[in-house]
Amino acid sequence: MGHVDLWIWGISVAVVVGFFFFDFYSHVKHAHVPSMKEASFWSLFYIVMAFAFMGLVAWQWDWGHAGDFITGYATEKALSVDNLFVFLLIMTSFKVPKIAQQKVLLLGIAIALIMRTIFIIAGVWVLEQLSWVFYIFGAWLLLMAIRQFVDSFKDEDPEMPGWVSHIKKFIPSSENYNDDKWTIVENGQKMFTPLVLVTVALGFTDLLFALDSIPAIFGVTQEPYLMFMANALALLGLRQLYFLLDGLLSRLVFLDLGLAFVLGFIGVKLVFHALHVNELPFINGGEPVMWVPEIPTWFSLLFIFGVLTIAAVASIVYSSGNSDDAAVENGESDSTDAEVTA
Repeated sequence: MGHVDLWIWGISVAVVVGFFFFDFYSHVKHAHVPSMKEASFWSLFYIVMAFAFMGLVAWQWDWGHAGDFITGYATEKALSVDNLFVFLLIMTSFKVPKIAQQKVLLLGIAIALIMRTIFIIAGVWVLEQLSWVFYIFGAWLLLMAIRQFVDSFKDEDPEMPGWVSHIKKFIPSSENYNDDKWTIVENGQKMFTPLVLVTVALGFTDLLFALDSIPAIFGVTQEPYLMFMANALALLGLRQLYFLLDGLLSRLVFLDLGLAFVLGFIGVKLVFHALHVNELPFINGGEPVMWVPEIPTWFSLLFIFGVLTIAAVASIVYSSGNSDDAAVENGESDSTDAEVTA
């Protein structure tokens, strides 16, 4: 699948853009807070669409590339869920009304997809010219994996990026909201509402997260079409997933640890791939290192899905246990108070 015809690109981009417009006019234009039923349905819809696309790739090309796509999709989806922690933090910090959150999420995600696409195109061009950049991507992911691993053991809430609070210096706005409107009239003067700041903050925050996710997708496949579709389908369902997981994010306590292993695995996979394709004079005399294994797609798929499943199940079990312990402690405390009162 070294080349994808322009007409396939055109149809795919049109479908993705069409879904963004569909989301806007069917859910966002008429501002409302989505119910759990609505968020669950559309989250499942976009997941099913990703698997349907995997089937289409298998039918049109082969199962190898279909496996590359779904592995890349799972990786991007998991990293996107991690992004939701910071999204929630930004929403809380700016005190965004629930009724306006769908709009800023959708537009922030659209900005993120545009910038990620630029990253993918630039990355493909760089790797075609300088294949040793695979080493840099691999080393970067290993560094991020170590940082994520260390941070996962810190009993601290995620922090909002410091630059977010400085956006106001560049985009003057009111302190007040006007439902889900972009502007508000105060003292006879028309001003931006904080929604503009939040949208920019979400878009550029996701751009920073792309510094992890884009090298990660290169570790799964180097086909730009599959990279674009994996990112697009992962991001399309992110708005619904935000509302679905809003009350569950705090329970995914081992997600960061699981992602650390995923990033580390992909980092090693990238370095192994680089050793196979590179011609660096100080490595094996400029010849590919054939004794280093190329990690197959099926193993990558099993590893990533396995790690994420274990992290999710362990998080739920751990959180449930803590909830039960807290309930017991509260019950004992209440009974003790009652005895003292008596």
